[in-house]
Amino acid sequence: MDFIFMLTRQDRTVPDCLEVLAEIAPLGLGHIGFKDIGADTETLRRLQAGIKTIGAVSYLEVVATSPEAALHSARIGVELGVDRLLGGTLVAETLEILRGTKVEYYPFPGAPFGHPTRLGGDAARIETDAARFLAQGCAGVDLLAYRAIEAEPLDLVRAARRGCGGGRLICAGSVDSPARIAALRAAGADGFTIGSAVFEGSFAPGAGGVAAQLREILACV
Repeated sequence: MDFIFMLTRQDRTVPDCLEVLAEIAPLGLGHIGFKDIGADTETLRRLQAGIKTIGAVSYLEVVATSPEAALHSARIGVELGVDRLLGGTLVAETLEILRGTKVEYYPFPGAPFGHPTRLGGDAARIETDAARFLAQGCAGVDLLAYRAIEAEPLDLVRAARRGCGGGRLICAGSVDSPARIAALRAAGADGFTIGSAVFEGSFAPGAGGVAAQLREILACV
């Protein structure tokens, strides 16, 4: 299962993202992401270049709350040259923006809202959305399982797994403990993101700073 380290806290890219990337480079993380909120485009451009320099797959997660802003985020992802775009719900429009690029798209199934994002929608909705997105040409889905407000998180993970078929299922948001990682793996997730729990030191209380928190997460996968 892939661990995607998000250089974000409370759904915003951390101000010292470039310094953090330099600090963690020796850990050899294979998947690193960020959001287009919290940092200017030039910083994100340098961040993307740094992620590729250390040999990791890069991710931009869309957390915009308006259609216009969400599509703007997709365009930024193309401009930056990220490998994978996560989030958003305007699937057809986003795929059109990504057409002709190598960017893989993983939209949000269900009904995400607010900032930090929460997730509406039951298991049936999640399964249907996941299947529809894969049929449209998406590489998989980005499920906000532990942000759910209408269903049990793991029920949604299993539903998304059924809908995804051979696509990839990434779980994002509030994955903050070894127990949650193990539960996601058992329910069929292919990957998960963690950001805030690393920066707040809450994944492994008492273990230490960012690098120490990341080592604890890597030990789980």
